[in-house]
Amino acid sequence: MKITEIELGMLRVPLKTPFKTALRTVETVEDIVVRIRTDTGHTGYGEAPATAVITGDTHGSIVEAIERYIKPRLLGQDVSNLNRICNLVQTALERNTSAKAAVEIAIYDLWGQLYGAPLYKMLGGGDPVVTTDITISVDHIDKMVADSIAAVERGFDSLKIKVGKDIGLDIERVKAIHAAVEGRALLRLDANQGWTAKQAVYAMHALEDAGVMLELLEQPVKAADIDGLKYVTDRVHTPVMADESVFGPTQVFDLIQRRAADIINIKLMKTGGISHAVRIADIASAYGVQCMMGCMLESAISVAAAVHVAAAKADTITKVDLDGPSLGQFNPVDGGVIFNEAEISITDAPGLGIRQIHGLEPLGR
Repeated sequence: MKITEIELGMLRVPLKTPFKTALRTVETVEDIVVRIRTDTGHTGYGEAPATAVITGDTHGSIVEAIERYIKPRLLGQDVSNLNRICNLVQTALERNTSAKAAVEIAIYDLWGQLYGAPLYKMLGGGDPVVTTDITISVDHIDKMVADSIAAVERGFDSLKIKVGKDIGLDIERVKAIHAAVEGRALLRLDANQGWTAKQAVYAMHALEDAGVMLELLEQPVKAADIDGLKYVTDRVHTPVMADESVFGPTQVFDLIQRRAADIINIKLMKTGGISHAVRIADIASAYGVQCMMGCMLESAISVAAAVHVAAAKADTITKVDLDGPSLGQFNPVDGGVIFNEAEISITDAPGLGIRQIHGLEPLGR
């Protein structure tokens, strides 16, 4: 099975409600889709969102990275040489992790198809059903409480609450949500780099003293502030999770050795794809550190790949934040992973199992 063509398209999916964090507000998923065709007639699918404020990737940079640097290296390559192809992708250019991830996802999709097995089985197997949380965007308290109650009524038993805009108001937001759903849902707090280290400790002590039990606190400080992250981790009871502070395996080693966080958030768009995501999970496992599998604002294409990785590495990836498809007004993907509110199920279809993508706009060069 040799690669004969790599094609790009744009996929747009309006969100049910605007996605608001301390860093940005988004109303529509607009992602670059990669289709890799082979001489056997098989097609592999990948995807990457533009997340300039996190990974630095824009639609233009993703397209340019794939067309000019990655694609020429891969044409004619045999899909069976997975490690070689992943190395060609990762060394094609520096950074550009989202572009690399989109291509790697499509390659792994084809690799599963080559051997006639779903990707999670190729990665080691596991339970084909995982459970995700759902994001509660930062907003007025009444709106966040209403959204939280609605999510619980839809069957979600873990809520990821976005904060990080106003420390005093953030504390009140969390207290109100906790009071509304106590005993019915676990609360995960995501500050999206919106606090200083001292603010984070102040906020967590206020919440802990008020009896608000949180499952975790995600990325309270700026991505580069590892000392600040460790400062928080050392001073609060709630487990602290690193997100934007950790992209690749080298950073994971450093973070673990410095004991700067308790949990690692793995995202394919940060790691540059599946190969490094698996490596990070294995490193964390060796040190007894738990991981979460997360995503950006992505559709059921790349999120499906993340689900396969999470299922195969479930002993280490004990938490799942893959609600991207649930936030959209519709699912443009036929086949693949089945998203049913909090429950995500993997079928026995080879690779990612994607048959068709509706509404894909070709991007010609």
